[in-house]
Amino acid sequence: MPFGLRRDVRRPDDSPRTDRVSFIELFFDLVFVFALTQLSAYLYENQTPLGAFEGAIMVLALWWAWVSTTWVTNYLDPVKLPVRGAVIGLALIALMLSVSIADSFGERAWIFAIAYVALQLGRVVFVILATWRHDRTLARRFVRILVWTIVASTFWIGGALLPLEWQLPFWGVALTVEYLGSSLGFPVPGVASDRADDELSGAHIAERAALFVLIAIGEGLLVTGFTFVELEISVEAVLALFGAFVAAAAMWWIYFDRGERLGSEIIEKSDSPGRLARLAYTYVHLPVIAGIVLTSVADKELLSHPLEQSPSTVVAVLGGPALFLIGTLLFRRVLQHRWLVTYLAGILALGILAAASPTMTPIALGLSATAVLVAVAAAETIVRVRSGHRSGG
Repeated sequence: MPFGLRRDVRRPDDSPRTDRVSFIELFFDLVFVFALTQLSAYLYENQTPLGAFEGAIMVLALWWAWVSTTWVTNYLDPVKLPVRGAVIGLALIALMLSVSIADSFGERAWIFAIAYVALQLGRVVFVILATWRHDRTLARRFVRILVWTIVASTFWIGGALLPLEWQLPFWGVALTVEYLGSSLGFPVPGVASDRADDELSGAHIAERAALFVLIAIGEGLLVTGFTFVELEISVEAVLALFGAFVAAAAMWWIYFDRGERLGSEIIEKSDSPGRLARLAYTYVHLPVIAGIVLTSVADKELLSHPLEQSPSTVVAVLGGPALFLIGTLLFRRVLQHRWLVTYLAGILALGILAAASPTMTPIALGLSATAVLVAVAAAETIVRVRSGHRSGG
């Protein structure tokens, strides 16, 4: 009996929707708005070294779950009913994953692990079924991914079942297996290792990543807004709200003014679009997202405790913008093969603020970090205008 779907559900190569982000993909992203709010809340409530490690595991896992699904919808056409149904099913599993984040290192660890494994395995198995008849090279690639995913899944489930002190290292190993497998091309003895990702839509990958960046920025504003309305009006609270909005606008400007458009253009012209897209979006975008999430934690901290300085506050207030600038700097480096002085200067300025932080109140430190982001955005725009380049958004 023939194996796999009879209908070819791959993305068309010569259609108006080849590069288009579909509405069902945006529906899938809605779940991650909730996931990011839960992640921000977890990081805010666990501002300890252990909480930082646990939060890093959550960031890595959520990003991997999202970006892996994005790669699938780059190969398969979300307009086709089987693919649409699969994306909705994955969104439901992602919702179960999201509701367990707050207690992922507690009583709901098993829910998180099972949901994550179901999301990863279910997606890979569906792609194999969808492509086996129509693109054997792509199907074999996902067979290799399946092998690596099964290995990682044993550590996810094992970590959830073992005592708490073993959970963090087991889940760390699971993520290492997944990220390492991707970087190596998921090698499996006896299974052909032809690369099957060189014919992809750079515009689609770039737009999907940009939309997730926008979601992350919006999540930060959402958390900040909900926190502000629960507080009594004060000068510090108004300043913190203003600073949070300006920081979000500056992050949007830094990412979307030019970098977002460059991604799709350069990938489409590349001789190895799969390798470039994987480096630029699967890996380099991770610190961008982590920086935005950590900045939302800092915004909430500044609203709640504008005058109470602590090491964790300094890490959040300066670490968020620093991660964001490092991520965008690496992103532009991958695309343009050069280091941008404006981003390097911004990172250096944040380092100077870190040295001066003992003499500053949290709200002053937060506004200063926001000023650094604004300065980087302004300087980048001046450089772009003088060089004659058009903006991206």
